[in-house]
Amino acid sequence: MSAMFKHTLKRMRGQMIGWGLALAILGFGIASLFNTVSQMRDQIEQLVGTLPPAVLAFAGNIDRMFSPAGYLDARYFMLMPLILGVFAVVIGSGLIASDEENGTLDLILAQPISRTKLFIGRWLAFLGALVGILFIAWLGLVIAIGLSSIDLNLLQVALPFLSLFGISIWFGSFALTLSLIVPSRRAAASLSGLVLVASYFITTLARVSTDLASLARFSPLNYYQGGDALNGLNVGWFAGLLIASIVFTAIALWRFQRRDIRVFGEGSWGAGWRGRKSIVRKTS
Repeated sequence: MSAMFKHTLKRMRGQMIGWGLALAILGFGIASLFNTVSQMRDQIEQLVGTLPPAVLAFAGNIDRMFSPAGYLDARYFMLMPLILGVFAVVIGSGLIASDEENGTLDLILAQPISRTKLFIGRWLAFLGALVGILFIAWLGLVIAIGLSSIDLNLLQVALPFLSLFGISIWFGSFALTLSLIVPSRRAAASLSGLVLVASYFITTLARVSTDLASLARFSPLNYYQGGDALNGLNVGWFAGLLIASIVFTAIALWRFQRRDIRVFGEGSWGAGWRGRKSIVRKTS
């Protein structure tokens, strides 16, 4: 299992560094502009007064934007679950299914490694890559905050990233589970991406529409704190996201242990998901 973990994490190294640096640069730039935004408060408030409520919902809480926590929430952390959610969905949906469709998973399982060890090793590598991305992003934001007038300590800045970790794992585990249920990785990624985007819009618009408030309770992003975690992490929400992720992962493992492995190609929605492009063989 340790060998599988190290191998998979090494394969993700480029993605981890690339995503981490991109988010670090984004955070650095946004945090560096806080002093400028504070000096332009009157002009921004006049501009905001002309915007419709629906636009303001996607712009974040403008009333709080001139405080450090409110500014970082509106300009940075509000977008992070949508951005990092793409990484979680892509990696989660392909953690097992990509090798299966490429025709290499059957060969890997022919080696002296159990399905459980392969699954856990790859899942832990995904978590390691996610932690690496968030650490690099946190470091970039911390450096920018140290050069600005934002008065936040290292622990405070880390709390929103914990919330982001929870929601990213949720979407990663959800995509992984779907990839072992639906016939292809492409279908799993599409469905997971649809849930991600729908959740984002529902949660955001629920701020201005009471009709969506009840529906937003079923949205996973409703339990993502974002910049609000700078004032204290909601442990209940964070734990709930982790528990849901564990449940999804357990279902995915159960499914992986009991399903046939395609030698290559995608499956189909037919019986046994044996499409014309697939050859299926049971492996131990």
